[in-house]
Amino acid sequence: MPVRIRLQRHGKKGKPFYWVVAADVRSKRDGKFLEKLGIYNPNTNPATIELNVDNSVQWLVNGAQPSDTARRILSYKGVMYKHHLLGGVRKGALTEEQAEEKFNAWVAEKEKAIAKKTAGLDKEKADAKAKALEAEKEINEKRAMAAAEVATEEAEIAESPIEVTEEGGAQESVVEEVVEEVKTEEAAPAKAEEVVEEVKTEEAAPAKAEEVVEEAKTEEAAPAKAEEVAEEVKAEEPETAAEKKEEKE
Repeated sequence: MPVRIRLQRHGKKGKPFYWVVAADVRSKRDGKFLEKLGIYNPNTNPATIELNVDNSVQWLVNGAQPSDTARRILSYKGVMYKHHLLGGVRKGALTEEQAEEKFNAWVAEKEKAIAKKTAGLDKEKADAKAKALEAEKEINEKRAMAAAEVATEEAEIAESPIEVTEEGGAQESVVEEVVEEVKTEEAAPAKAEEVVEEVKTEEAAPAKAEEVVEEAKTEEAAPAKAEEVAEEVKAEEPETAAEKKEEKE
């Protein structure tokens, strides 16, 4: 039965972690497995890897084939190196004591490298935290200065109420002037119409005066015309009487 060392997914969406298992190649990825060899959690920095080195080496000796990701994890924890040393022991190139000594030295160097990396990460976190605190401190100082300036301005305003009143009165007078100007501008069209009407009235006045003079002249001339008509009638009446007398004769 071919065996494969691979990862089996666990955890929740967006934050997975994995088990390192030895399973039949025909089983599903997250199905049954033969043995759990360790865990791999990529959500931490550095990644958390816990592995049973001896059992993993034994599965490799028995012919189990690791997947690519599993091979990198096994190499990181020294499983592949120990398997190589045991191969030298089987061939007689090394004794078991020498192989164990070399493996322990490799593990010590690996732990030093991991500790150095962890210390560097911790230092970076501390520096980032210090910078954040410094930035927050500067912001708080600026806010305090701004609050002090506002308090000083309020105190100055409270100490000089007369000046404030005068300024307020000046502002009120300016506002009143502006309101009066606006009212004057609004009333200007009505005044203009009144002026136009007065001008038209004055222009029409001479014409009316001329009509009145003409009527007066007509009335004065009327008696004279009546007298003329009466004279004409009197002049015609004697002629008519003479004509009648002649006709009788």
